[in-house]
Amino acid sequence: MIYTLENDYFKVAISTKGAELQSVFSKKLGLELLWQGDASFWGKRSPILFPIVGSLKNGEYEYQNKKYKLSRHGFARDMEFKCTTPQSTILKGTEVSFTLTHTEETLQQYPFEFEFEILYTLLEDSLMVNTKVLNTSSTSDLYASFGAHPAFNLPIFSNTNFEDYSLVFNKNEEAGVYPLTETGLIKSDEKPFFENENKLQLSKALFYGDALVFKNLKSDCIKVINNDSQKGFQFVFVGDYNYFGIWSAKDAPFVCLEPWAGIADTENSNGQLVNKEGIIKLLPNEESSAKWSINAIHF
Repeated sequence: MIYTLENDYFKVAISTKGAELQSVFSKKLGLELLWQGDASFWGKRSPILFPIVGSLKNGEYEYQNKKYKLSRHGFARDMEFKCTTPQSTILKGTEVSFTLTHTEETLQQYPFEFEFEILYTLLEDSLMVNTKVLNTSSTSDLYASFGAHPAFNLPIFSNTNFEDYSLVFNKNEEAGVYPLTETGLIKSDEKPFFENENKLQLSKALFYGDALVFKNLKSDCIKVINNDSQKGFQFVFVGDYNYFGIWSAKDAPFVCLEPWAGIADTENSNGQLVNKEGIIKLLPNEESSAKWSINAIHF
């Protein structure tokens, strides 16, 4: 089922399958900002990542002496969420929430009781996406990661090219990049990348070696702008997002901005979930949350 939010600036569509964004249409521009899922490049649009981010070593993890298998990015993106917004609020057309809870099926892959909520809100010229995971057990700890994977059309404007755009960070960055193996694991050695700079000129060749993966960026806002007009949008991420990925499929006309509360396994991972880098431990009835948003700049 598809739910729609709309105000003077945006018209947004979200599917109950995976609580995944289907459209972010700028009414001021008359342009679709969200990648529309062309399977010849990549068929997704904005998948939700839970209860892991990225790949596990050998596709499995161990918890309390038992091994479990989980596919890349976890199961949430392929499951039906329940709309949990009151009908009176839905009718206003500016806010909708979706919730996923544990089932007998999820417990076979992931032995934890949880409530996972995605809240979409339109507030003037901003779309805000708030993610929350709650440990609903009264007796057991929960170990989880979550993240976002939205893809945005690039170029944004007609008569421009992918290479006419840059990412501008709100703070100077010095972070290195962590390369990925062919199976999607994080390599141990960081490679130099930023050199006290706040701008990344985009090119399709940047992603020929897969995603750019960063740990602990200083910035919490990235602008996607056309180099000539300085027009575009800004992407803000706050909360437990301590990792960040930037990705595009080979030669594809989109860029993904991916804030993560968690990260793929490293090459030398021991497979123990409680020791997994970036994993969030939640005590009984404890929750973790994070938020990302986009808004137009100089449209």
